[in-house]
Amino acid sequence: MNMQLFGEMFVTLLVITDPPGMVPIFLALTGALPARERNRAAWQAVALAFVVIVIFAVAGQKILDYLQIDLPALQGAGGLLLILVALELLTGKTDDPHQQSTSNIALVPLGTPLLAGPGAIVATMLEVRKANETVDYVAISLAIIAVMVAVWLVLRFSGTLVRILRPGGIEVLTRIAGLLLAAIAVQLMAGAIGQFVDAYRSSRGM
Repeated sequence: MNMQLFGEMFVTLLVITDPPGMVPIFLALTGALPARERNRAAWQAVALAFVVIVIFAVAGQKILDYLQIDLPALQGAGGLLLILVALELLTGKTDDPHQQSTSNIALVPLGTPLLAGPGAIVATMLEVRKANETVDYVAISLAIIAVMVAVWLVLRFSGTLVRILRPGGIEVLTRIAGLLLAAIAVQLMAGAIGQFVDAYRSSRGM
């Protein structure tokens, strides 16, 4: 198995999904539910996020080809979106969960777009593009599964986690995740610009 690709996929997706940062939102949305319903909501949210990410990992490139969108363009757009998310994590600005109108909060907003959002989709597509052999695809698949399991464990035992870390600890971890996410966003945009420059030079014969 390609451990480097596994590590890159795991760390990137884990930072983007930000399990510690999800805890306050999850508890705010499910705090009034019985423990059994809260656990069910955690499972449903992770399952939906996994399905969405896998769909884009498998067919994302075909969708882009059909819409005639180059991956560097999507990569640059994803970087801009990640910058916005990172700024929200760093500044503590989050959407009011009580404004959500859907009845199934496990699917929306927990499953998507909070877990399987643009950042996770773009990052997964970029890692899949690096894969050349079967072992590479296996590494990516295992990384996605590992991240989803980690997210589920955090949400499943979120009540205990809050008692251990306290609100201050969750806030510190969220700020660190925001900083790492901002770095990933800058790298995405730099890579997109580099690919556009290379394409321009190739077209000019430089």
